[in-house]
Amino acid sequence: METIEAILTRRSVRKYIKKDISDKIIKELLEAGMSAPSAGNEQPWHFIIINEPSILEKVPTFHNHAQMLKDASIAILVCCDINLDKHNGMWIQDCAAATENILLAVRAKNLGAVWLGIYPREIRIKGMRDLLNIPENIIPFSLISIGYPDEEQKKINRYNKSRIHYNKW
Repeated sequence: METIEAILTRRSVRKYIKKDISDKIIKELLEAGMSAPSAGNEQPWHFIIINEPSILEKVPTFHNHAQMLKDASIAILVCCDINLDKHNGMWIQDCAAATENILLAVRAKNLGAVWLGIYPREIRIKGMRDLLNIPENIIPFSLISIGYPDEEQKKINRYNKSRIHYNKW
């Protein structure tokens, strides 16, 4: 799939067909995440692959928008190692870029995904920490639910000329 097509047809997918995702594809998704830009090239991220259904089923107990995880093949938790943040909070942008790269790679592989926000919601951060035994210097940022889609991802025209400004407001 071409890059622009992947960007323009990427949608949040919440319905999946139960099917395993190969280790090869998972590695490609992680390579995409780790290829994201980061402030000073610090790459402050860590990724936790969750493929155990019993763990995925517990997330909705503290994240009210995570019901789709019960049918997902895997989830990837994008985290920041705060000890690697050398640019005063730029880790948020770094982890957002890594998350988006993974979402685009998911689409390019004809998979489906949805970005589930964790940071800055304290109940979600604590829930992920407790569930996955995450140390204090690691901040859970986003959780990406991934699976083979059971719904179509179509292009929707979101181009809005009224939001474009040249040289000044």
